[in-house]
Amino acid sequence: EVQLVESGGGLVQAGGSLRLSCAASGFTFDDYAIGWFRQAPGKEREGVSCISSSDFYYAEFVKGRFTISSDNAKNTVYLQMNSLKPEDTAVYYCAAVYVPFISGGYWYDPLRYDYWGQGTQVTVSS
Repeated sequence: EVQLVESGGGLVQAGGSLRLSCAASGFTFDDYAIGWFRQAPGKEREGVSCISSSDFYYAEFVKGRFTISSDNAKNTVYLQMNSLKPEDTAVYYCAAVYVPFISGGYWYDPLRYDYWGQGTQVTVSS
């Protein structure tokens, strides 16, 4: 059974930091890219970051603030979020996609992803 389990969300003041974790199981970790998405109330789900082998992708609105990394021994991907802003408030999801399906740089398209976690709430207060 494929599982993606997020953790690490919470309430933080603007300027603070959080580290999200995504623990994956049930598939061959090395064959998949892991993406982070977020969805705020009334808004569409948007791509935040993605890691695929040695490739890293970031949305413009998080560049310089968020860092994605992975521990392949633990099948876990992390999203270090620094300098958080109130507009970063959302439910954050991790998702897995077979690497060839995001060729051409379409890592930010949620429709390409096969598996999703349940999400973790991040709330940034002003």
